[in-house]
Amino acid sequence: MAFSAPTGPLYYIVSLPSSVAPAGGDAESSLVKDLSSTLNLPSKDDVSPFLIPHFKIGTLDQLVQQSEELAKADSQFEAVVGRAVDVLKGVYDSKDEVAAAKVVADKQPETYLKSFQWNTAKYRVDKPLAELVDTLSKEIFALDADLKAVYSNYMIAKSNLAAVDRKQTGALSTRSLQDVVKKEHFVLGSEYLETVLVAVPKSMSKTFVKVYETLVPMVVPRSATIIAEDDEFVLYNPTLFRKSLPEFIHKCRENKWFPREFKWTDGIIEDLKKEKDRAIEQERRVWGEVVRLARATYSDAFMAWVHLKSIRVFVESVLRYGLPPDFISVLVKPPVASITKAKTALTQKYGYLAGNAFSKDKKGKVVQEDAGLQEYASIVDTEYEAFVIYDIVVV
Repeated sequence: MAFSAPTGPLYYIVSLPSSVAPAGGDAESSLVKDLSSTLNLPSKDDVSPFLIPHFKIGTLDQLVQQSEELAKADSQFEAVVGRAVDVLKGVYDSKDEVAAAKVVADKQPETYLKSFQWNTAKYRVDKPLAELVDTLSKEIFALDADLKAVYSNYMIAKSNLAAVDRKQTGALSTRSLQDVVKKEHFVLGSEYLETVLVAVPKSMSKTFVKVYETLVPMVVPRSATIIAEDDEFVLYNPTLFRKSLPEFIHKCRENKWFPREFKWTDGIIEDLKKEKDRAIEQERRVWGEVVRLARATYSDAFMAWVHLKSIRVFVESVLRYGLPPDFISVLVKPPVASITKAKTALTQKYGYLAGNAFSKDKKGKVVQEDAGLQEYASIVDTEYEAFVIYDIVVV
């Protein structure tokens, strides 16, 4: 299953060299305060430190390769989170129920993001980056596969229940007859006679009553009585000799009447009711399973996604700003009405940092490659900004 386009609060994760922080006091606090002023943020809570541990760094070759892999994994993780949200929308009736189900580590997703701390107990930072990404990927893709399977079962159960419901609510030409017919409407225990049910359009009911006895030989005279009627049809129960039944059914269909395939047996009504009860029980049981798994998948996938984002920010920061790692990462919630202006303001203030990777002309075109990247320059993304910045939509 695909997932719908992400909608929700937008955040930027911005990484800048520690050297750009205003002088005086703690560099991180000073940069947070400066960014709040630069972006004219309405609340001080709209910018906060985004704590990233220092991971085990391999070679430049490995970092460049991981940069490419992380970009792909980022999109995949976002898709898993999005699919979990779509499943929640599919099993809950209201937006409020969906919102209440989106909990990450017992917190609202925005609260989790703003207070993010790397889970060192689960993901040891002394492990190679490739191993950490592999662990995160295996976890999230396993959850995604399980959720797809359970949701597929739920859709089947839901479809089965809908089919049973349609039988209960349709016209007499198609609906289940379990609550319509009774034992006395049939001739039972006869070696030669059989009762057939026919749904006749109301506009044709007089014609049916007039001619049904002569449609084929051996129809019991005056055997057809009205069992039930709705806005469109009248249900009759003519009785005839069994050997004439195939021809009688054929003649009914020629006249655009609707013979119903229904034979009375002891217990048939109870069996039909049990069929619906089973469909209801199965749908409710699978609904509970898919709700539990969708909530768990959303929570775990969102956490994994944020962990992956932090790795991506770290890798790009090292590639951009060099070793040893000396950068500050912050989480920014730009004003909804001026998201583009926020990024423009950041570019105007920190555009000079582009020299650390690529230099661009006034039109934003790449004009000079960083000699430090050498043979890797051709495969590093040339569309990035003058500094490390990634967005994350809280779906």
